[in-house]
Amino acid sequence: MGQASSQAIAGGHSAAKPISMLVAAVGVVYGDIGTSPLYTLKEVFSGGYGVPVNHDGVLGILALIFWSLIWVVSIKYMLFVLRADNQGEGGIMALTALARRAAGGHAKLRTLLVVCGLIGAALFYGDSMITPAISVLSAIEGLGLAFEGIDHWVVPLSLVVLVALFLIQSHGTARIGILFGPIMVTWFLVLGALGVYGISQHPEVLQAINPVWGVRFFMVHPGMGIAILGAVVLALTGAEALYADMGHFGRKPIARAWFILVLPALVLNYFGQGALLLGDPEAARNPFYLLAPSWALIPLVGLSTMATVIASQAVISGAFSLTRQAIQLGYIPRMRIQHTSSAEQGQIYIGAVNWALMVGVILLVLGFESSGALASAYGVAVTGTMLMTTILVSAVMLLLWKWPPVLAVPVLLGFLLVDGLYFAANVPKIVQGGAFPVIAGIALFVLMTTWKRGKQLLVDRLDEGGLPLPIFISSIRVQPPHRVQGTAVFLTARPDAVPHALLHNLLHNQVLHEQVVLLTVVYEDIPRVPPQRRFEVDSYGEGFFRVILHFGFTDEPDVPQALKLCHLDGLDFSPMRTTYFLSRETVIASKLEGMARWREALFAFMLKNANGNLRFFNLPLNRVIELGTQVEM
Repeated sequence: MGQASSQAIAGGHSAAKPISMLVAAVGVVYGDIGTSPLYTLKEVFSGGYGVPVNHDGVLGILALIFWSLIWVVSIKYMLFVLRADNQGEGGIMALTALARRAAGGHAKLRTLLVVCGLIGAALFYGDSMITPAISVLSAIEGLGLAFEGIDHWVVPLSLVVLVALFLIQSHGTARIGILFGPIMVTWFLVLGALGVYGISQHPEVLQAINPVWGVRFFMVHPGMGIAILGAVVLALTGAEALYADMGHFGRKPIARAWFILVLPALVLNYFGQGALLLGDPEAARNPFYLLAPSWALIPLVGLSTMATVIASQAVISGAFSLTRQAIQLGYIPRMRIQHTSSAEQGQIYIGAVNWALMVGVILLVLGFESSGALASAYGVAVTGTMLMTTILVSAVMLLLWKWPPVLAVPVLLGFLLVDGLYFAANVPKIVQGGAFPVIAGIALFVLMTTWKRGKQLLVDRLDEGGLPLPIFISSIRVQPPHRVQGTAVFLTARPDAVPHALLHNLLHNQVLHEQVVLLTVVYEDIPRVPPQRRFEVDSYGEGFFRVILHFGFTDEPDVPQALKLCHLDGLDFSPMRTTYFLSRETVIASKLEGMARWREALFAFMLKNANGNLRFFNLPLNRVIELGTQVEM
């Protein structure tokens, strides 16, 4: 699910015509859900669920898919979730920040909502590994139908495509991103055309629009009914991207693309595959490719591969974007963020995330070897994230928007019921191979909560020995130290205490600069902070100033650039007159009350390996002095 897929397209179309925005949205937003027809019906009828490939079975499954697309995507996401924008931004972390604000002073509720958001974010990373693996595998498997005896080449070819995709990430995707929209539009037109071709052979398949067929399927197969939702949900993978990419396109282009092109193409293709199965039950082994005429098979494999690469790119870019938001909201250690485009701020690359995803994808392809086997692991992460989104949106609707409960509650209960059924249907997959995304999600959840709690404990420990700023300034008046020219900027998390780096500098060097700036960087629960609200400046006298810089969770935290906006008599941030003093803490696990010893050790390891303030805040390399201190946790 592309959190910020190909921002090069999106950013370049901010003032474009609606048709250009629609094409761009198709290329960025719908790659994941658009490639679901490659494997959904194949998994339903060949995945060991025991669904009969007969008239009632086919129509029942098609009804479930059709009404799932209508209820979950067209109604839940389009009409409700896309309205929950955080200053235009979407995605699970942006929604978490919005829900945290909605909870207000209710501390326990706020904590619960944050936990839900972190669970959804953690599961997203598991999904980020499975989506490229299953998509590319399912596309390349079409070669096995075109050429006999080539099946053993599917895994190596898939690995070549996937590894190449991860290797080009550091170079950016702006150039190839221009092609995403037209390729995906072509893909959906081909999906629709194949569907029309199949439906023309057996028009009676259109009866599946009637929801009675879905209800009848549950009644005839009560035990299988819930379990089969674990395969039907494959048709919904990527629905979260509709919300996640809202910040790059806005709600209207995404909705228009869905209703004008994507939904009709998907429904036609699923019904076309169903029509094929009515005439030839043996086609269940790969109904997508067998729906195409034999002469079109090889071109279709090529187009499918391109479409799945685009879908994979969306997920990878989404992981980068989600990571940056989580870093700036304080849930993940700082990492080096590389900008791959001089024109678009959203085009970023995070090496640690890229290589971790690549290793995960390679292990999945080698471990499962086919899209059918991998489908057993797919769905747990997707439905878990969708369920968390519904919970967070419920809090926003009821607490922030103040919608009348008599209207909102029945709708929200309907969303929770459907999401709950899909999640429950996927729980058995955990012991069938689906443990991978769950284990990855649990590990990431532990890391995020440990980092957040550890940072808070670190600040508390430093505060215990902190010196109040007014007392320190009073002592300076009584016994003024030697002052040297220039401006010293001390970064500190606490605006009301003297930074340890300042005390160490004064103790060892016995000098102070003419201007001493105590700088605190604050991240807000909004995507962007306007320039006029960027900073607060206070003068304490004796050359001391307090500066608080405010950034949103999608802002670029460039401290020197932001300080240029601070205009106050006596303050001079000229590059050659300004020195930045940083404090690097070394954590030592101890028996003090705080976290479990193993979590303290884990936090100490993460803190040691986290990217420092120097690079993260874009500080000049030759104007930084770093002073260390040891802290017992």
